[in-house]
Amino acid sequence: MRATFDIVALGEPMVEFNHAGPRDSRTYVQGFGGDTSNAIIAAARQGARCAYLTRLGDDEFGRMCLYLLRTERVDTSGVVIDASAPTGLYFVHHGPEGHAFTYRRAGSAASRLQPSDLPVAMIERATWFHVSGISQAISNSAARTVREAVRIARQAGTKVSYDPNLRLALWTLERAREVIVATLPLCDLFLPSLDDVRLLAGIDDPAGIVAWCHRMGARQVVLKLGKQGCLVSDGVQLTVVAPYRVDAVDATGAGDCFDGTYLARLVAGDDPVSAARWAGVAAALATTGYGAVAPLPRGQAVRRALSGQDRAASPAA
Repeated sequence: MRATFDIVALGEPMVEFNHAGPRDSRTYVQGFGGDTSNAIIAAARQGARCAYLTRLGDDEFGRMCLYLLRTERVDTSGVVIDASAPTGLYFVHHGPEGHAFTYRRAGSAASRLQPSDLPVAMIERATWFHVSGISQAISNSAARTVREAVRIARQAGTKVSYDPNLRLALWTLERAREVIVATLPLCDLFLPSLDDVRLLAGIDDPAGIVAWCHRMGARQVVLKLGKQGCLVSDGVQLTVVAPYRVDAVDATGAGDCFDGTYLARLVAGDDPVSAARWAGVAAALATTGYGAVAPLPRGQAVRRALSGQDRAASPAA
């Protein structure tokens, strides 16, 4: 029986305020973000059938997030509206060292996620279930919800995708390592960034990091290396996927774009290396505009770039 959804994700969509203009400017451009919500929109823009699970505040920001998801053709029937808690916000600041974030998410509606919020049938009818470490870090109840959702997925034969997305402002490194390492054997696909696993594993070498991930129980690993591309491994063969060069202006959400696009391409029938190549181009294109969601590319843009028709970017040598 064909799955109802290609990808179901769980997490916290947020309203974004992205700093615009010179450093002393007081102008912020309103947009949207949240790691797994970025990923699910990226997947939807690649043509995947998607659904999102979360709690949103019964406020204008929550209604904006809900409208965005629906506009992107993401099923929101699993979204819970919470009249007692606000929708989370964050601010993006740009400087010589890159971008930095300020969050206003303590006590947010999404941090009040409960296992009883989960629409079991939606998870059971998906090909992939995607979640991140951020959802495990924002509260104990959200962590329990992630654990229960992963259990439901595994029991139903739904494949589990996991990005640790380490944020040490949310939990200690020791606690993060404990939870993430415990989650690894439960996942079919692990999608970490190099910086995250360097901290978790205490290893600098990318190939050594991939080997560590497999030792911890990961089956398929795609290690995101930012401007250096990525490594794809099934535990037997390790493949280097070259980067795609662009004039980047804002890397916010690029890793999330990679996650969602990669899953969408797997669903479309790509092998892991081909999916990673496509996702790498999509993530690169996402850095050519400001904000987490607005620059997420659609499939046609990625196809043009891969075929060499887009003169704004070229494959790395």
